[in-house]
Amino acid sequence: MSAPAETAMTLDTPSNDSIEVRISLDLVKRAVYVTPLLVAVAAMIWDGAGATSALFAVGLVIVNFLLAAALVSGAARISVGLVMAATLFGYLIRLGLILVAFLLVRDATWISRPALGATIIVTHLGLLIWELKYVAISLAHAGIKPARP
Repeated sequence: MSAPAETAMTLDTPSNDSIEVRISLDLVKRAVYVTPLLVAVAAMIWDGAGATSALFAVGLVIVNFLLAAALVSGAARISVGLVMAATLFGYLIRLGLILVAFLLVRDATWISRPALGATIIVTHLGLLIWELKYVAISLAHAGIKPARP
């Protein structure tokens, strides 16, 4: 007998093929689309410091999504329990990294705290809500919905 046409995802599947990584890369793609708009709006409201703060904030959000995907997809290759731990403690670690990034730049002349905070919040929530349209909530096609013919 020959092997089935469809292959199941195994433990040795490359991490860039994991659902988490595909979704986070899709989020990054959408972030690249909206970054110029976010920077322009922040520049209109908070001048140059707002623009650089917005750019910095979008970078933090992108790193946050990619790190989350890396943690969960790496843990998924090991055990379900580790996935739960990576999800919970990974969230706390990533939140701490955003805090550390803020503390490192809070007194810089190129930072506008309101612009930084608003952009971090709006970008996280906006990208996640936007991504809802493109994520398949189905075991048949987990991850990004397949393109319609």
